[in-house]
Amino acid sequence: MDKILLLDKKVGETPLECLEGFRASKIAEGHAEFAGLPMTYAGRLDPMASGALLILLGEECKKKEKYLGLDKEYEVEILFGVETDTQDVLGLITKVADDSAEMISRAISNIDLQKYVGKFAQKYPAYSSKTVGGKQLHTHAREGTLPDADEMPSLEVEIYSIKKNGEKNGCRTMTGAEIARKAIEAILKVRGDFRQNEILDGWNNFSKKYGTRKFTMTKIRVLCSSGTYMRSLAEKIGKHIKIGADAGVGALAFSIHRTKIAGF
Repeated sequence: MDKILLLDKKVGETPLECLEGFRASKIAEGHAEFAGLPMTYAGRLDPMASGALLILLGEECKKKEKYLGLDKEYEVEILFGVETDTQDVLGLITKVADDSAEMISRAISNIDLQKYVGKFAQKYPAYSSKTVGGKQLHTHAREGTLPDADEMPSLEVEIYSIKKNGEKNGCRTMTGAEIARKAIEAILKVRGDFRQNEILDGWNNFSKKYGTRKFTMTKIRVLCSSGTYMRSLAEKIGKHIKIGADAGVGALAFSIHRTKIAGF
């Protein structure tokens, strides 16, 4: 039996749900040895993210630490002009920019993505599992007890390469109705308590208000060190897209797919 597996986590699943789903499928196929086999995953993926998830089996679980620092590659679709409090679609909408898709597309076509390459201190997102004072940050966020911005914990990460992927000038447009529909489809796949009812209400209202308006999206491919948050990178890029005196049009990670884990 292999000691290490690479599973394809689906949108909406937690890593644990992906692992246990794999175990259940093996048992259903008649592989009874999986029932009591120690298994763990090395490296998290957010519920809205999909792709490569490293699973350790048996004695290899004891070596988990050596797998946690592996480099990763992601394909990220960024939606510009919309922000949420989670930096992805599983969050409450906090901002919708007034700028047109045409203006934003023009600004994006001129952005130098190479300025994001290198080492930097990335603050943990408010909605993340990082523990502060005995509570995970997402619990602090929901209770209104988050540390001040300058006291939020951070991690030194490194982006090795980043480039636009696919469409002409790296951009395409979607209507607000299309965006809301895709966001809702993804959110409905999530189990557990992630404020889904409030968030779904927000996307339904977004569709009603901005249904016919076009929004700009672009896809990027990123090779980076372990622990680099793609949704934080998306938000950061959005804040740097400025039109006139705009403070930044804003952005969120509309989809995140982990394509590679170094060595696997």
